[in-house]
Amino acid sequence: MKQFLFQFAVVLFAATGCQESISQQADSAFSSFFQEYLDGDLRMRPLTATYLGDHRFDDRLDDLSSEARASRTAFVRKTLENLPMVIDFENLSRPSQIDFEILKHELEKELWLAENTKRFERDPRVYNNYINDSIYLLLTQSTLPKETNIRNCISRMALIPQVIEAAKKNLAAPPRVITETAIRQNRGAISFYEGELFALAGETPQKTRLEGAAARVVNELKGYQRFLEEQLLPGANGEWRIGRKKFEQKVELELDAGLSADQVLSDAKAEFTRVVDEMYVIARQLWSRYFPDTVLPPDDPDGRRATIQHVLQEIGREHGSPEDLILDARNTVNRIREFIRSRKLLTLPEPDRCQVIEMPEFQRGNSIAFLNSAPPLENSAISIYAISPPPSDWNIDRVTSFMEEYNRHMLQILTIHEAYPGHYVQLEYANRNPSLVRRILGSGVYVEGWAVYTEQTLLDQGYGNGDLALRLSQLKFYLRAVGNAILDHNMHCTTITDDEALKFLVDEVFQSEGEARLKIIRAKQSSVQLSTYFVGRMAHYRLRQKIQREMGEAFDLGGYHEAVLKQGSVPVKYLPELVRLYFGLPDR
Repeated sequence: MKQFLFQFAVVLFAATGCQESISQQADSAFSSFFQEYLDGDLRMRPLTATYLGDHRFDDRLDDLSSEARASRTAFVRKTLENLPMVIDFENLSRPSQIDFEILKHELEKELWLAENTKRFERDPRVYNNYINDSIYLLLTQSTLPKETNIRNCISRMALIPQVIEAAKKNLAAPPRVITETAIRQNRGAISFYEGELFALAGETPQKTRLEGAAARVVNELKGYQRFLEEQLLPGANGEWRIGRKKFEQKVELELDAGLSADQVLSDAKAEFTRVVDEMYVIARQLWSRYFPDTVLPPDDPDGRRATIQHVLQEIGREHGSPEDLILDARNTVNRIREFIRSRKLLTLPEPDRCQVIEMPEFQRGNSIAFLNSAPPLENSAISIYAISPPPSDWNIDRVTSFMEEYNRHMLQILTIHEAYPGHYVQLEYANRNPSLVRRILGSGVYVEGWAVYTEQTLLDQGYGNGDLALRLSQLKFYLRAVGNAILDHNMHCTTITDDEALKFLVDEVFQSEGEARLKIIRAKQSSVQLSTYFVGRMAHYRLRQKIQREMGEAFDLGGYHEAVLKQGSVPVKYLPELVRLYFGLPDR
């Protein structure tokens, strides 16, 4: 009997080892397949290569002709067809199966977007990326020698006329609201090539060549500006709404969260009511601080909204000066980092490569701040937390409204979201993931959801020492994320007017009128992206509650956060399985 058991164990071990060997071979084949696809794709898209940190093509720009774009679409379709024929899905390890599914979904999404959105025909902003980012990224994030980057900039600048020519040939009847933004951004591009470019380049022996190349680009861009204003804008009568059918399809493709558009809307409406109720409880506690001689409004819907609105207005007056906005943000960064370390909420990246800068003019237009993370193929590069001060041509009332919206409380929440422990920290972790698929094909829902999740989490753990004004600001910022999902759906699936959308944002979401008008423009210029914040946050928050409940006293918040971050920016539908596997919890 003992001999039989021994022989059985030997056979079982051999079978197990054989299966592991087969899985390793399958995983290796899949890695090679993805690397081959990526190499081919980046050769066709040099700017995307630069975004990702692959600098083999930094002296080139994409061919944006309809023929070249059709060729890439055919390449994507062929890759999708070959994927299940070349790769044995059943023999992949589970992590590689997930990567296989991520790649397959990404290819399907690419084909759908190419067929249904027609960005190169309908969105003139697309061309601004090739005109601006193609140069800016080389001078700010590339780790190649400075003179190599400048030489590549000069080579790329010589190709910008081809980008402009493609734009003139491809664009036809885009939506007016998108065209107006492209016009503003092109003015910023002209300013960049006339001044900011040389500040970034600094002293260089290639200065004369750089100046000559920039002068030619400025001349081309001024001609392009006339085209945008005098030829494209008058006929910019395209429909910005994508309609219910496409919106529902895009929700499933872009979010990849296992939720329908109607489910997202239903969840958002329920959460919206809950958050407003919580805001009222806090505003009521703050009322006497700001209005000691005024009786609290009646406890009915109108009175509750008035209570919240009045308290938020007073909180908004607690702001710095526009000139100090960047300095205030840097000081906020230092306080938040120290708090994260002291509470052991997670391990912060070392060395810290996040720089806080003033947002370049050509990148302004849709948001107050953004995070340009280090490229996934060049993770020793810096990340940039960019903040946009109010433009110099704004009048005093508009500047005041802007600063009240981004007061000293809201600036802290914004910094948590964009940098620590939000986008900068999360994407630094993602860049270290061993899976090339996960580094390249990150989920925006995971990324935005994590950033929103951290806003409440830091305050829950004591950041701000229980300051109710800070808590109300955090809830207002979160309500904006919830409201974004509702607005996103209504703007593209209903006939809601600008006035109705404005009333919703100002009266219900408690945004300033100026901020609300910008949000309406953003909603028209995008679809589904505004829903990523809410859907991602709910996924992160719900998983945290489930895992914490299951682990009980063994649960460690810092350890949990690192378990989530180490998975990379995966679609959130995979996160429960991966985190349970990390902790050795039974699958549910």
